Amino acid sequence: MRSIVERALAEDLGPDGLDVTSVATIPAGQTDVGDLVARADGVVAGLAVAALVFEIASTGTVAWAAKVPDGDRVARGEVLATVEGPTRALLTAERTALNFLCHLSGVATHTRAWAEALAGTGATVLDTRKTTPGLRELEKYAVRVGGGTNKRMGLYDVAMIKDNHKLAAGSITAAYRRVREAFPDVPVQVEVTTVAEAVEAVEAGATFLLCDNMPPPLLREVVAAVGGRAELEATGGLTLDRAGDYGATGVNYLSVGALTHSSPILDIALDLRPRQ
Repeated sequence: MRSIVERALAEDLGPDGLDVTSVATIPAGQTDVGDLVARADGVVAGLAVAALVFEIASTGTVAWAAKVPDGDRVARGEVLATVEGPTRALLTAERTALNFLCHLSGVATHTRAWAEALAGTGATVLDTRKTTPGLRELEKYAVRVGGGTNKRMGLYDVAMIKDNHKLAAGSITAAYRRVREAFPDVPVQVEVTTVAEAVEAVEAGATFLLCDNMPPPLLREVVAAVGGRAELEATGGLTLDRAGDYGATGVNYLSVGALTHSSPILDIALDLRPRQ
C-alpha cells in the first residue's frame, strides 16, 4: 500500500515534490483541522489508504482519527474521519487521499448493492481481473468490504481455460489434461457456453465452471446436468436488476467485472473547519 500511495503522491507533486499553491498561500507554521465528509449515502472503504496519504505527505505530522470503520454504510453529511496538522500538508494530501477513498468506497457501495440483490439466493457476487492497473489489491479489498468475494488475483493462482485455450488445445478435455499435468496443484476453472461443454468439462475432472453469457433457463439446464459435481459461476451480460433471477438458478457465483471497472465514486470531501 505504501508504494502505491508514494507513486500517487509523486504523480501529483512532480519532480520537486511541491504543492505550489499551498506553499505560496499558506504560512509554513499554520495548522488546521479538517473533516472528511460523505457527500452521498454509501459504503465506506479505503480509510487506511487515505490515512497513509496524509501520513506520508506530512512526514507523520498530521493526526488522523477515523470516525467509522470500513464497511459501514454512511449517510450524506456524515464525518468519516478527522485530520489535524500543518495546513499545507492537509491540502497537499487532500486530492490523492480522496481519489483513493472515493474510488474504493464507490467499489464497496456498488458491491453491496449486488450482495443485497443476491441475498437469499445462495449465490455470491465475485470480482474479476478487470481492475485498474496497479490498484488490483486495493480494489479487490473494496469488493470484500462491500460483501463480495475475490476470484483469482491474477494469471498465476488459478488456471482458467477459456475459448481461445480450448481452440488452441483442440478440446476442453485436452486443455484440462494439459493444465493438470503442468500444474497439478493449481485450481482450474473451465469456461463453458453450452450444456454439452459443461458435461464434457466435469467428465474431464473440472470442479469449477464459468458459464458464459447464459440466460437463466440455460443456466438451470447446466445446474441439472452438472448435478453438483462442480461449482458454477455465471458471467457476461449480468445486470443488477436481474441479479436475483440469475442467483435463483442454482449457480454458486455471479462474476461482475463492473464492480471494479465501472463503479461510480462515492462523493467524499475534505472540509477545513472555520478558523476561530
